[in-house]
Amino acid sequence: MNRLFPYPVLTLALFVMWILLTGFSPGHVLLGGLVAALVSRTMLSLKPEPTGFRPSLAIFRLAGLVLADIVRSNFAVARIILFKPAERHSGFLHLPVELRNPYALAVLAVIITATPGTLWVQHDARRHVILIHVLDLIDEETWIRFIKDRYERLLLEIFE
Repeated sequence: MNRLFPYPVLTLALFVMWILLTGFSPGHVLLGGLVAALVSRTMLSLKPEPTGFRPSLAIFRLAGLVLADIVRSNFAVARIILFKPAERHSGFLHLPVELRNPYALAVLAVIITATPGTLWVQHDARRHVILIHVLDLIDEETWIRFIKDRYERLLLEIFE
């Protein structure tokens, strides 16, 4: 079975997405199955490296923290923009990271960019430093501790 569908989860996800987007009919089921199987086989030529992902409860803790932070940041950014536009002190900060896994770094990039008021700008792989833009940057050290304690620690537990 692995030879026919080398990435079964990807195959199933593509098939389900195809059916959801095009509707359920015999022709679409057949075509969706064919496309899902071919795309899954195409992934063999890309040879993705192992993710280092280790399932744990840290995933749920991280997801909960990120969700809460996104909601909280939406209100904070709205308050800054609507009521204190002149008092805003935006700036850049250099965040040293212990993460080396590219998948963990990608997750951290998504978390930082998805949170209103922050934006991942650059990653220096040689120095292991991330450049982040913060809308309301008052204390750089507080932001660095916040990201390292809240996100990086859990990502290290999940990926490395």
